[in-house]
Amino acid sequence: MTKDFTIVVLAKQVPDTHDVGKDAMNPDGTVNRAALPTVFNPEDLNALEMALKVRDRMEGAKVFVLTMGPFRAADIVRESLYRGADDGAVLTDRAFAGSDTLATSYALSCAIKKIPNVRLVFCGRQAIDGDTAQVGPQVAEKLEFQQVTYAESLVDVNEHCIQIARRLDTGVEVVESPLPTLVTVSGTADECRFRIAPRLLKYSKAIIPSEAKDKVAAEKMFAERPYLKLTEWTAADVNPEADRLGLSGSPTKVKNINNVVLMKKETVDVAPNQAAVDDMMRSLIGIAW
Repeated sequence: MTKDFTIVVLAKQVPDTHDVGKDAMNPDGTVNRAALPTVFNPEDLNALEMALKVRDRMEGAKVFVLTMGPFRAADIVRESLYRGADDGAVLTDRAFAGSDTLATSYALSCAIKKIPNVRLVFCGRQAIDGDTAQVGPQVAEKLEFQQVTYAESLVDVNEHCIQIARRLDTGVEVVESPLPTLVTVSGTADECRFRIAPRLLKYSKAIIPSEAKDKVAAEKMFAERPYLKLTEWTAADVNPEADRLGLSGSPTKVKNINNVVLMKKETVDVAPNQAAVDDMMRSLIGIAW
C-alpha cells in the first residue's frame, strides 16, 4: 500500500468562449468573468481523469483538486468530488484578481507547497480562455519539479517514477520522469469518467465558508457533516509575496477580446484539384502569379 502519496490536479473554471459578448472586458484590460457563463476547463477534465487513473494503480494515493478564482470556483471542486477526487481546495482572494500566467503560477505554487506529500501534479495543457499553455510549466519551474508536457496516456507509474506517452506533431513518444513531476495533459487524452451517483448525493451541498448565506446554519451543517465543508484558502493562508500577486505581479495585459465567427460569405469552395489549390494559395499569400 502506498503511503504519503498525494496527486494534485490544477483545475480552472473558465469563461465559456462560445458566448463572448460586448461586456467580456473590463476597462483595465482584464476579463470580466462575472459577465460570462463558466465551464470546467476541458483539458483539466482530461488531467483529472489521468490523475484518477494513477490513483487507481497506487493503493492509498489521494487526488487533491486545487482551483483558483472567485467563490463560484468551488463548483470545480464539487464537480471533481462527484467524479472521484478525494479532496480539494479553493484559492480565493481579491489579491489574486487580474493575475496573468506568471502571477497565477506563483500563487498556485505557494498553495501546492501547503499540501503535504505531493508527488505528482496534473493540469490541462492549456485553458480555453487564454490558450497560453504557460501555467503548468511555470508552476513546475517554481516548485523545481520535473515536467512532462502534451501527455496523452499513462503508461506506468510507481512510487519513484512515471511513464507517459506524449502526442507530438511527429508522432507519439514515451518518456519516463522521476518524481516529483508535473504533467500537462492534452485534449486527446481519455475523457473524464462520469459523475458517480452516490458521490453526487454526498457532496451536492458541499460549500466553502464564503458561499454560506446563513453562517450559523452552515456551521451547524459542518459540525454534523464535516465533509461538506470545502477547504478555502486566502492569500494569507499560502504565505506569498504580496507584490507577486494579482495585477501588480502581472506584466501581461490583454488589450482586447474578439469573438470571431466564420460566416458563410467568408468561405470559398475549392475544387479538389491541384490548380484550384494553387489559386487558393496565391490568393491567401497575396502574390499575383
